[in-house]
Amino acid sequence: MEQPEQPRIWPDRFKRFFLNNKFVLFLLILLLVGLNVMVLTKVSFVLHPLAVLIKTIVLPIILSGILYYLLNPIVDVMEKWKIKRGWSILILYLAIGGILTVVVLAVIPVVRNQIVGLIENFPTYSETVKQQFEQLTGSKLFGQFQETVNLNSQDWWGTISQKATEILNSTWNKLGGFLGAFTETVLSIVTVPFILFYLLKDGKKLPSKILSFLPIKSRTGAMHVLEDINHQISSFIRGQIIVSFCIGILLYIGYMIIGLDYALILAIIASFTSVVPYLGPAIAITPALIVALVTSPVMLLKMVAVWTIVQLIEGKFISPQIMGKTLKIHPITIIFVILTSGNLFGVVGILLAVPGYAVLKVCVSHIFNWFKERSGLYDPKNNNLL
Repeated sequence: MEQPEQPRIWPDRFKRFFLNNKFVLFLLILLLVGLNVMVLTKVSFVLHPLAVLIKTIVLPIILSGILYYLLNPIVDVMEKWKIKRGWSILILYLAIGGILTVVVLAVIPVVRNQIVGLIENFPTYSETVKQQFEQLTGSKLFGQFQETVNLNSQDWWGTISQKATEILNSTWNKLGGFLGAFTETVLSIVTVPFILFYLLKDGKKLPSKILSFLPIKSRTGAMHVLEDINHQISSFIRGQIIVSFCIGILLYIGYMIIGLDYALILAIIASFTSVVPYLGPAIAITPALIVALVTSPVMLLKMVAVWTIVQLIEGKFISPQIMGKTLKIHPITIIFVILTSGNLFGVVGILLAVPGYAVLKVCVSHIFNWFKERSGLYDPKNNNLL
């Protein structure tokens, strides 16, 4: 007589509690990623030439990419006007050269004079701040506060002076490294026009070239990923630069109205630092606060009023119209991303934090959607999954 088939209890339990368990599967993927990272750290010498190559080409590629997203719409419009793409790029280069010449001849002398004046008056500003500090420390209210917290103003001032001296010495010792980095930056900038020319000329062919290395079945999904990445980066770069330019213009007009010294250079600083979302304006207001505080308390109030009005205009009218909701990233997330990237990669990390996070978010979202479709772990119809 044939024996009845034994129930497969343990294989079913193993499949249910391990293979079909989302948490266990996540730990398994995390373990595999950790093993790959550990292996790469052990053979880092093999990847050193690749790291040097990336370090060499990353700056010109980033600069060329930013300029590509800014200038490519202009080249596309000229191409629609029946102008060949090569001639369009050449005309655009000549126009940019003319604009830069006008800026150098007209704006640079004014900026230079304001920078020289600010540097020459910096000792006076420092002495004024010191006198105000001494007046504050000599007041009765500060004396009571000093006794309460057991604070010695002389020791505090000496500590500040010591730290400033250490920073200056460290900066002087690193001057050689700074000159080397400056030389590399100049060489990178020189190569940007050549890279940009070929990007503007053949940039539309780049996605198809990348997809040609992938299997045919994967090309459709990869094309969607590239399109989303292109949309995120282009929207952020164009929008953020336009917003920063508008902030600089509005602040310059406001500073001129209230009569703040060094209005042009302060507006330019604010325009450049506003490229960094949320943290940039906080950095940009610092030099304006110092200049206004040294001038007079009334000027300080006027400067704060101008800054508040400009930020309200930017937040309520300019950014919503230009930036919209393209990135779909929470402000708290952006701040944490900028701080983390800045600690890891310095100034470059701060500038590239938001677009880099946007690209990473697109890639992770597509990979997660693909995993949900293929694994079936998130199908509510599957009652066997935990």
